[in-house]
Amino acid sequence: MGILTNAALILIDVQNHFDDPAHGRRNNPHAEEKMATLLHRWRKSNLPVIHIQHISNPSLPHHPGRDIKEIVAPLPGEQVMIKHVNSSFIGTNLEGYLREAGIETLVIVGLTTDHCVSTTTRMAKNLGFNPFLVSDATATFERISFDGNLYLAEDIHHMALVSLHDEFATVIDTNGVLQLLEG
Repeated sequence: MGILTNAALILIDVQNHFDDPAHGRRNNPHAEEKMATLLHRWRKSNLPVIHIQHISNPSLPHHPGRDIKEIVAPLPGEQVMIKHVNSSFIGTNLEGYLREAGIETLVIVGLTTDHCVSTTTRMAKNLGFNPFLVSDATATFERISFDGNLYLAEDIHHMALVSLHDEFATVIDTNGVLQLLEG
């Protein structure tokens, strides 16, 4: 497996909440399928899987939107870490878990590209990890900016990847990760 020998797959915020149409138009409608493909292959390789679940306010009653999507649902024994902010490293034991397990490389997928995925990827690099961000296993939504302009989800997604590549992560697609797993 070479470069992925000491690697973990991190699935960030792949939760039902993001199926709410109130978020607007989304790019990459097949991102969860790509995540599931990677997850299946990761499990076959017996490599560590870490699910990150965002719960902004844990004092609120449970809502099904918080649940991790069935397509990538954790199996018994897989790590699930709850976060309350946009970084998977703040307020969790993610860094400690990775260091204790000797994990150096992180393959990152999830929602949304320009928020929690980007923040986690940047912090991972700043903490000394080797992040790979999977471009077709992440997605985001269109937004109206501070100046009233509408920015398309695909443009936001692409620019987030551009700003991360070669400085904070190696941006790669699902097939590229699968090839690395094959050796």
